[in-house]
Amino acid sequence: MRVIGIDPGLRNLGWGVIDVAGSRLTHVANGICHSAGEDGDLAQRLLSLHSQLTAVFAAWQPEAAAVEHTFVNKDAVATLKLGQARGIALLVPAQFGLAVGEYAPNAVKKTVVGVGHAAKVQVDHMVKLHLPGVKIAGADAADALAVAICHAHHLQSAGRLQAAMRAAG
Repeated sequence: MRVIGIDPGLRNLGWGVIDVAGSRLTHVANGICHSAGEDGDLAQRLLSLHSQLTAVFAAWQPEAAAVEHTFVNKDAVATLKLGQARGIALLVPAQFGLAVGEYAPNAVKKTVVGVGHAAKVQVDHMVKLHLPGVKIAGADAADALAVAICHAHHLQSAGRLQAAMRAAG
């Protein structure tokens, strides 16, 4: 199964694609969509992110998608703009017919690193351990790959639970 993880951001939207075969994870691709529109036109920046992320989906054909929840910070305007970028991160997978898993940053870190309050450098290190030989495009791409790994683990757990329930029934 091919899984894409998305780390939403208005300036930099990270994405990472992995293949999952049983418990084996393989890196496919990762990158960062940078919003265009230097004049601060929010609509154009969102359109730019939508176009770029749509191209990523068309190129890599994921079968499952996950997005990281945004955290609320003290700047309400920045939080609102980030939420709009997150809307793009949810919209594009839906346009490709995919359900979207959503994970809090602490849940992603706990799955990938083992602790919920891990530093970015720890997440980056553990992503490289999970995906040997990966060349990561940047911190946002590393976070997106971590989201994909988290979703893969949750999908595997759900599959094992369904199999156990079928066996018990």
